[in-house]
Amino acid sequence: MIPYGRHHIDEADIQAVVDVLRKGELTQGPTVEAFERAVAEYVGARYAVAVSSCTAGLHLAALAAGVGPGTALVTSPITFVASSNAALYVGGDALFADVDPSTVNLSAESLVRVLAAHPNVRAVVPVHFAGLPCDMPAIKAAADAAGAVVIEDAAHALGAVYPDGRRVGSCAHSLMTVFSFHPVKAIASGEGGMIMTNDEATYRDLLRLRSHGINKLDDALQVPEQASTHGVRDPWYYEMQELGYHYRITDIQCALGLSQFGKLARFLARRRALAAAYDRALSGLPHIRPAQPVGGTTSGLHIYVVRINFAAAGTTRNDVMLKLRAKGIVTQVHYIPVTAHPHYRRLGFRPEDSPAAFEYYQEALTLPLYYDLTDEQQQLVLASLREVLG
Repeated sequence: MIPYGRHHIDEADIQAVVDVLRKGELTQGPTVEAFERAVAEYVGARYAVAVSSCTAGLHLAALAAGVGPGTALVTSPITFVASSNAALYVGGDALFADVDPSTVNLSAESLVRVLAAHPNVRAVVPVHFAGLPCDMPAIKAAADAAGAVVIEDAAHALGAVYPDGRRVGSCAHSLMTVFSFHPVKAIASGEGGMIMTNDEATYRDLLRLRSHGINKLDDALQVPEQASTHGVRDPWYYEMQELGYHYRITDIQCALGLSQFGKLARFLARRRALAAAYDRALSGLPHIRPAQPVGGTTSGLHIYVVRINFAAAGTTRNDVMLKLRAKGIVTQVHYIPVTAHPHYRRLGFRPEDSPAAFEYYQEALTLPLYYDLTDEQQQLVLASLREVLG
């Protein structure tokens, strides 16, 4: 089977994990910090906090941004549910702005309207869909005007570059940016994520929240009178200063992530070459077009999505996907709008409320894209797609 996505693991990756296992520091050790430093230096951010998943990172980012009861978080309906669930985890409300049909990213114009109608918005979470950077200057301006902070959901976008040349993750237009290292992403650590920020107070808060709310670094003690004996600091003493979580990542995972990170440029180059080949092959074909016709050289290209007018092609998405699977090709849909899920319907949302997102969903199909996809396999995907669509 040709999957829609797959990780690439080589002997260097395996050896990196073995080395950590033999050294004995399996968690909260130096490999975690080394991974954090490497990613922070690459994207141009001051601080990095590695966590157990991107979902955990979004949760902690929402907490650190002050989202909670009586406040709201705005994001895109075309995303994985974790983006909006972050608001619900902390007792806040989730809201949705529509997408730009030409990019499938959060529409700054729709965001302005949502912010005007909801003065309680505390955070805006733009999603760099498929790895293509959002219009961050416009989104940041809208959030600033509404008194909201920006948290970039960059789960798809490690390696992506803004038009000004800075990398996604530099937090040039946000308080925090969150990455994912799930196996189908640009690099894999098994499971894992990382929060980037340039704000020291936010960084310190994230460190505490990652580990049960316990004081870290040189945080001031809140009950200093119980921290010492006869004026000498007790070596065992620590404080849980706020309600936190066990969202730590292990050195084992970070060893894999760090090894993978060394191959990121090669991974991205191959993804971009494959995406360009898809673009050329699809040019001029009826009923099908790239979902993101721009940004191929700046996107992180986590996935490659096409839009197909299934009715005009005389078929259905279900039929296309099943026929492709019969030929050994697995496709996927990214994503069912968050507002279509039963839980969010019970909260009062409907997918039709975001018409551009809803229209996109009717046409979306994700084609195989990953480092080890060969040219021959890609040609088979394209030939099979042409055959299935007639």
